[in-house]
Amino acid sequence: MATSQIHYEALLAACCQHQGAIRLLQQYRPYLETLPSMRRPQESIISIPLPNIRSFEAISAVPGLASGIRKVLPLPCDVAFIMCDPEWKIKTETEIFLFICRPEEDFSTLLARWRQAQVCLEQGYEWIMPLSHRHLLPTGADQRYPLFAVFADTPKRIVQGLQGAGLPTIVYRPFSTPEPELTPVEMPVGTDPNSPYLDEAIAEMDIDLSLDVDDGPLGETA
Repeated sequence: MATSQIHYEALLAACCQHQGAIRLLQQYRPYLETLPSMRRPQESIISIPLPNIRSFEAISAVPGLASGIRKVLPLPCDVAFIMCDPEWKIKTETEIFLFICRPEEDFSTLLARWRQAQVCLEQGYEWIMPLSHRHLLPTGADQRYPLFAVFADTPKRIVQGLQGAGLPTIVYRPFSTPEPELTPVEMPVGTDPNSPYLDEAIAEMDIDLSLDVDDGPLGETA
């Protein structure tokens, strides 16, 4: 198996667990701050690898009458991160879509996956939730953000293209040895993300916030 394929599979597998998902979001702080609770990270984020959605497609068989059909579609991202309120046990209005640069994938193909996802999501959708989270309302959120992960050996043109398009991009560098598991850190309830408590919690969780690219504002993306 090629090295790039191994790295892709390793990152995809790591992001299936909340520890790996949080380690990835560490590299883009605006997204890390959307985590509802730093004290209860396991209950604050749901990772759905290679997700499927139930899309609502409007059709009009009779002029003047509109109806719709529901169709299950594979979403062309690699992992979807759904934020949840651990107290109320409900989804929040924030969803992050991770696009990992796949082996032999070039800039146009990678960007096209995000564009295709935008089309699917704009039609209205519900999540096909994991069995352990079927109790949550599956309706899609209004705040949808992309995140692109590339590797150290990814062609420079891909990184340049993503940055030029204004899309959040991080460079993932796999570790040769296992990292320690994250442990919940006590923080005052209602702590503002910009307060020093977040920095203290991050330090206690042994989080490295050194960035490979500059942080961007959390808002509209291309």
